[in-house]
Amino acid sequence: MAARKVAVLGLGGMGGGMAHRLLDSGLELTVWNRTAAKAAGLVAAGARQAASPAEAVADADVVLVSLADEEAVEQVLFGAVCPAAKPGTPIIDTSTVSPTYAREAGERAAKAGVKRIEACVVGNPHQARNGELRVLTAGTQADLAEVEDVLALLGPQVVYLGPPGMAATMKLVFNVMLGAQVTSMAEAVAYGVKSGLNRDMLLMAVERSGFSSKVMSFRAALMRERKYEPAAFRTRLMNKDLRLALAEAAKVGVEMPVIERSAVTFTEAIDAGYGDQDAASVHEMFGLNEG
Repeated sequence: MAARKVAVLGLGGMGGGMAHRLLDSGLELTVWNRTAAKAAGLVAAGARQAASPAEAVADADVVLVSLADEEAVEQVLFGAVCPAAKPGTPIIDTSTVSPTYAREAGERAAKAGVKRIEACVVGNPHQARNGELRVLTAGTQADLAEVEDVLALLGPQVVYLGPPGMAATMKLVFNVMLGAQVTSMAEAVAYGVKSGLNRDMLLMAVERSGFSSKVMSFRAALMRERKYEPAAFRTRLMNKDLRLALAEAAKVGVEMPVIERSAVTFTEAIDAGYGDQDAASVHEMFGLNEG
């Protein structure tokens, strides 16, 4: 395992957490991020920092990318990585993109001589750093076998879902449910508070109730404390994923009016300046200033 050279591109909350996990597990790690300062902690812990994606992947045995959106994947994966990586290099792409794009990206990567392995991850930055993610994979099982040792370090549950696009579909299903839960909780709390309930008491009751979930309990605590940074899942990324899901659902003839309304709420939160704060910040869109 120690002989494996891994390059990690994209050191946001999830990417940085996964990079730390791989480094702590004894892998030889090279990292790159558009904002170079985000690599400081990893470099101090023993990682090598590359000046560009191409430099990072030049001698890598495995590449892992964690990027914000399809535009970033285009620039980094296809603009820099594919031309510079060794032929046949497996590229674990944990970025959340549309299933349509995932299928196309797999075909394009193969034509460029590398192997794109779809590996969407479910969890938060803390879980990423501790190797506690759920890893949703898609693609050819032969390609996945080449990186199963690396994927196993990311989390105890690595689930194979089938051909390219299936992991992206499952990830969007999860994020659709997340977005609906967070916005519905914010609306419900607004109703309760404006009807006379104490905001803190209400949110604490939600946290501890049988109606809650891990997601709702976590976000209820953030709403109660009004602490949205550092973001476990940024509002703008939540909005992006809901809109990807809406577009994909339309292709298969499924209407999602609840998610359409949720996406509007997240867009309003972005416009109000909460784009880079946690998705729980939609709580602030309902004018609850007390507490």
